[in-house]
Amino acid sequence: MAAANLIDGRAIADKVHEETRRQIAVLKENGIQPGLAFVRVGEDSASKVYVGMKERACANLQIQSRTHVLPDEASEKELLQLILRLNADPGVHGILIQAPLPKQIRGSAIYAAVSPGKDVDGFHPVNMGKLLLGDTSGFVPCTPAGVQILLAHSGTLIDGANVVVLGRGNIVGKPLAALLGQKAPHANATVTLCHSGTRNLVEHCRAADILIAAIGSPHFVKRDMVKPGAVVIDVGVNRVENSTAENGSKLVGDVDFDAVQTVAGKITPNPGGVGPMTIAMLLRNTVRAAADAHGIQL
Repeated sequence: MAAANLIDGRAIADKVHEETRRQIAVLKENGIQPGLAFVRVGEDSASKVYVGMKERACANLQIQSRTHVLPDEASEKELLQLILRLNADPGVHGILIQAPLPKQIRGSAIYAAVSPGKDVDGFHPVNMGKLLLGDTSGFVPCTPAGVQILLAHSGTLIDGANVVVLGRGNIVGKPLAALLGQKAPHANATVTLCHSGTRNLVEHCRAADILIAAIGSPHFVKRDMVKPGAVVIDVGVNRVENSTAENGSKLVGDVDFDAVQTVAGKITPNPGGVGPMTIAMLLRNTVRAAADAHGIQL
């Protein structure tokens, strides 16, 4: 069987950035400079890389960004105090708390402390609730929003499709299932949310028109789990040992790409699939937050 058609996340992200640039120009005509604050706790190497990528994306679109770094031993109270200051800063329109957080800090408390209007990650309970209710005034988490646009721009029919989401996490799985199940454009799917305890997991996956892997297990999705012609989206980011790599490891997705691409109809590469879209949606949310803060329609 011929290899699947690649869904180019970088090319689709560039299209999103073009629209975001036009919106930024409108804001600047009104004297508004969008501002995004990154908050990182500790010196996790992956977090440094991810924040650096987001900083460069901001610079490319002329979004003002600033990174605030707290030490590994920072208390939850210290982080909450920083968030309160950023909430009150009119020059900051979006706040991103980079995961993972140290064990002494509760992620739920931190995400709930960010002002819903500056919660460009879409993790605040208010924004999560709006997503479940179909209220488009909230912010949708960036990776689920990016996956939806990847599907739409690749010509994938979502309406009425059988979608299987592997993984029930709060960052991707749950909000993505809610998003694609909405009675709305580029949605209206029949969604099955699977996880490690799902019975007959392979059978569920093989019934999917669209299979989305966000389970956090390297190369979990094998060829025999995919229906011929299905669309496969790989959200996973897993570090595995690799003796030929400079640092002894490499990043791989949740999908066994080489095997699955021979049976899938369309598939995202990893890297170059979902990752660029996540950043594109973060910047789009930030610009919208700036517009909302000043009562401007984009």
